[in-house]
Amino acid sequence: ISPWGGCPPAMPSCSLSDVMSEELARQLEEENKAFPSLTNPEVSLLSGEETDTNSDLMLARLLQMQYDRECDTQLRREERKYNGESKVSISFENYRTAHPYDGSESSEDEVDWQDTRDDPYKPDKPQVTPRKGFTGKGKNITTKHDEVLCGRKNTARMDNFAPEVLVGDGLGMDLKLSNQVFNSLKQHCHSEQRRSARLHDKKEHSTAEQAVDPRTRLLMYKMVSAGTLERINGCISTGKESVVFHANGGMLEEQPVPEEVVLKVFKTTLNEFKNRDRYIKDDYRFKDRFSKLNPRKIIRLWAEKEMHNLARMKKAGIPCPEVALLRKHILVLSFIGKDHVPAPKLKDTMLGAADMKTAYYQVLQMMQQLYQECNLVHADLSEYNMLWHQGQVWLIDVSQSVEPSHPHGLQFLFRDCTNVSTFFQKRGVAEAMSVYELFNCVTGLDLTINEEDEAEFLAQIEALEKRNEDHVQKRGKKTFPLSSWDGSPPLKHAADD
Repeated sequence: ISPWGGCPPAMPSCSLSDVMSEELARQLEEENKAFPSLTNPEVSLLSGEETDTNSDLMLARLLQMQYDRECDTQLRREERKYNGESKVSISFENYRTAHPYDGSESSEDEVDWQDTRDDPYKPDKPQVTPRKGFTGKGKNITTKHDEVLCGRKNTARMDNFAPEVLVGDGLGMDLKLSNQVFNSLKQHCHSEQRRSARLHDKKEHSTAEQAVDPRTRLLMYKMVSAGTLERINGCISTGKESVVFHANGGMLEEQPVPEEVVLKVFKTTLNEFKNRDRYIKDDYRFKDRFSKLNPRKIIRLWAEKEMHNLARMKKAGIPCPEVALLRKHILVLSFIGKDHVPAPKLKDTMLGAADMKTAYYQVLQMMQQLYQECNLVHADLSEYNMLWHQGQVWLIDVSQSVEPSHPHGLQFLFRDCTNVSTFFQKRGVAEAMSVYELFNCVTGLDLTINEEDEAEFLAQIEALEKRNEDHVQKRGKKTFPLSSWDGSPPLKHAADD
């Protein structure tokens, strides 16, 4: 049993002679003339005649025609939006659906149907007042300020909204919008267009997560074209300050680039790392070049700072990536890993007790070397910025590293000691020192330790930083290390190279 109605009776079988009979052909033609709606339902629908909806074919054609009408209406709105006030317009005719009632098998010698006034798909707009501003006579006169007519006029004006604003079936019904509602919709439409334009512009001019802006893509393309890189394989990690890509090295000025390298692309927006200037504006190496008015220059200084810090660490023998090339805000570093597989972070490793103890003493030695030989404080040292590769701990992400003479250098070091001590104590390293003991061990200072009063220990650190700042302002030089405050001239800072 059909859900759409009863099944029609089966047609009786006929012989070949009956099929070839002219009398049967005339009979079928008369039957088709008797039911024109079944052969062309669009004509009957447009003419206002009642149609028989018991046929599935009729329902399908009606639904398809309704869908085509809505699709063509949306297409016309997009065409008007695209052309605007331009004298040269682009036609979307090829994207429209051809309908049998157009009555033309070839459109080459005729005007496009969207340019004609009798558009069959054009919705009936609500009737508004004529140009003279009023209708009727005598007591039945109605002006253009009538509430009902104004509401219909506002409904008709919704057709001028942007194509992305879906107004639904409001244009095809007698909907009356008040001035307040229409103005709110219009204001919302304009604000959404401006917001969309701002977001698009921001995405085009900033480096987002796992993506790069056009300028960065151009720099990467030039590296590949020049032979510095053979190819760029893809993103391997993201962070608050940069996106890291894996690549295969080539040649740089007849010097081979490592077979596997990483491209550290510093993000050109400060949204995720807004206090970035805290680490660079007070660094004497970049103080004169720092400017908050140009974010791209800040990012370039940030990349240059990491290059100098890595050079110091490499000279001291600390395991860290080796710098191969610096191009604006893109840093090409040696890859720590093997066969496209990066070395795991220390937090992700499952080391035994002996290896974890070895890792702790390696980190302790590297912190002392950073402070005493490289004249640096990592300022973001944690299990997230330490890699475990070939039985050795490697330090990465030193772009924010500062010198101990920085106004907040010792506070950054205390935070590093807190992260390191907490991590190894949680991993069961019995030899791990407390935060205060680790701080004194790294710096060589002998600050008073009170396990129950952290504020007192921080007060001593702030006093040392204040003393160092006053000494710098008085003598105009940097001091290092802070443990040698005997009135003697301060030592020179380590060379960047």
